[in-house]
Amino acid sequence: MRIACPFCGTREVGEFTYLGDAKPKRPAMVALGDAGAVGEAEAFYEYVYLRDNTAGEMSEHWYHGGGCRSWLRVRRNTTTHEITSVEAAPGTGASALPPSKSGARS
Repeated sequence: MRIACPFCGTREVGEFTYLGDAKPKRPAMVALGDAGAVGEAEAFYEYVYLRDNTAGEMSEHWYHGGGCRSWLRVRRNTTTHEITSVEAAPGTGASALPPSKSGARS
């Protein structure tokens, strides 16, 4: 499988590390003594350990450790491994840099 990094071009999958499904959102954590901490702890447990094993189109996070070291959001079919889109993951790496005066990222 090859992934088209938006910064480095098309690369072999061995340069990347798979993180997983890009849909889950990290829940807010509260101190253990606070009211509602048990529910928050359960929500965090579900976020970390309970994931769907989707067959078909899925948005995933991949890290390009063998190249630009950017986090990417890859849209991939998990049954055929066909990649339909690759973009910088919002708020990470080069996508977190403020635009330069010319509008291009520096």
